[in-house]
Amino acid sequence: MSLVQSVDNVAMLPAYLAAGTAVLVLLVDLLVARPAVTVAAAALGATGTAVGATLVGTSGTRRTFCVGDDCSWVWGGRAALVGAVIALLTLGVLALSGPLLRAGRTPVGEYCFLLACAMTGGVVLGAAGDLITLIVALETLTLPLYVLVGLRRGSLAGAEAAVTFFVVSVVATTVTLLGAALLYAVAGTLHLDRLGATLADRADLTDLPLTGVAAALVVAGLAFKVAAVPFHAWAPATYDGAPLPVAAYLSTASKLGGVVALLAVVQRALPGDMTGPVLAALAVLTMTVGNLVALRQRRTVRLLAWSSVAQAGYILAPLGALALAAGRTGDARTAAYAAAVAYAIFFVLLELAAFAAVVALRPAGGDGGTLADLRGAARRHPWVGGAFALALIGLAGLPPGLAGLFAKVTVVRALLAGHAGWLALVVALNAVIGLAYYLRVTALLYATPTGAAAVRPARTVALALGVATVASVVIGFAPQLVLDVAAR
Repeated sequence: MSLVQSVDNVAMLPAYLAAGTAVLVLLVDLLVARPAVTVAAAALGATGTAVGATLVGTSGTRRTFCVGDDCSWVWGGRAALVGAVIALLTLGVLALSGPLLRAGRTPVGEYCFLLACAMTGGVVLGAAGDLITLIVALETLTLPLYVLVGLRRGSLAGAEAAVTFFVVSVVATTVTLLGAALLYAVAGTLHLDRLGATLADRADLTDLPLTGVAAALVVAGLAFKVAAVPFHAWAPATYDGAPLPVAAYLSTASKLGGVVALLAVVQRALPGDMTGPVLAALAVLTMTVGNLVALRQRRTVRLLAWSSVAQAGYILAPLGALALAAGRTGDARTAAYAAAVAYAIFFVLLELAAFAAVVALRPAGGDGGTLADLRGAARRHPWVGGAFALALIGLAGLPPGLAGLFAKVTVVRALLAGHAGWLALVVALNAVIGLAYYLRVTALLYATPTGAAAVRPARTVALALGVATVASVVIGFAPQLVLDVAAR
C-alpha cells in the first residue's frame, strides 16, 4: 500500500478560504490601517468561506489526505453545513462587534485576525477524519478565543475570564490527547472510521479496561468544550467577563464546534454501548443543573450562560439513547445523530439572536448588565425587544418560536424511537423548568419601564439581529430541511 497521500485542493478550498481570510486581515491592517476596511475584509472572507463551503458540499463527498481507505479529510454534506454555519456565525459576530471596536479599547486588526483563525478551526473541524486532525482543529477554534476574551485594554474581569478559560481548556485538551493516545495503543489507528470498525469487529479490545478508560477520557475532554456538567464551571464566569460579541461566539460557534467533535467521535469511532450511558448521565446532569441554576441568576449574560449549559444537555440527550440496544439500531442511531445536529443548528441561531438583542440594548463596549436593566426595553425599542422575546420563547420551545419548538420535538421523537422514554420525560420536565426564567425575562421586557435612557442600537447590530431572527423564523417553518441535511 502506497503511503503517498494525494491532495484534493477542491476539497480543501473552504479551509483555504478561511485561512486566507486571516492572512488578508493581517495584510489589510498593515497596509491600509483603516479599521473599517479591516472589518470589511474579514466580513468578505467569512462570506466567501460560507459560499465556498456550500458549493464544495453540493458536489458530493470528497476525500483527501488518504492512505488506502483511511482519510484525514472528508468533505461532505455535514462538513459543508458546519463550515457554512461557522462562517456565518463569524460574520454575525463581526456585525455585533461594531460598537465594541468603535469604543477604542480593542485593537481592530488583532480582533478580526483572531476571529478568522477561530473560523478556520471550525471549518476544518467539520471535515476531520482522524482524532489528531479533530483535536488540532478544535484547539485552533478555541485558542484565539483565550485572547479575545481578555483583549479589552484595562478590563480586569476580562483578564480573569481569559485565565479561567485558558487553564480549564488546557486541562481538557490534555485529557482528550491522553485518551487519544490510549485508543491508539489499543487499536493501532487514529482514523475515526477505521477505529470504529476495529472496535466493532474485535470484542476482545472493547473488553479491555484500557479501552474504557480511553473512551471515558476522550468523552470527558470533549465535554469540557460543550460546557457539559460537571465540566461546566468555566462557562458562566468566562461568558460574563468576555466582551458581549465574544461571549456570543463562545456560546454559538465554540459550542457548535464541541458538539461536532463529540458527535464525530461517538458516531464514527467509539462503540455506542460504551459511550451511551456516559452521554445519558451527562445529558441529565447538564440540562437539570443548567436550568435550576439559571432560575437564580440576576445578571443577563450569566443567565444566558446557564441557559446555554442547559441547552447543551438537550443536544446530548439523543446520544444518550445509545445506552439501550434499541437505540443502537440503524434507524434509531440515524435519528439520534440527526436530532443532535439539528438541535445544535437551531440553538445557535436563537442564541445569536438573544446576544444580538443584548448588545443592541446595552451601551457601546459595556457588559450585559443585570436583568433589571432590561425592564421595559421592549417598550423603548419595540422591534429589538420583540426579537429578543422571540429568541427567548424559541429557546424555551414555545410557539411562536417554532424553531425551538421543533428542535425539542425532534429530540423527544429521537429518544422515543430509541426506546429511551425515561430520558424523553427528563427532557420534557426540564423544558418546563426552563419556562420559568425564559418567560420571566420576556415579561421584564414588556414591564413598565424605569427611568433609564434609551440606547440607540448600531446599524450593524440591528442588521445581525434582524437576519438571525428572520433565519430562525424561516427554519421554524421549514425545519425538515435542516433535519434532512443533518441526517445525510
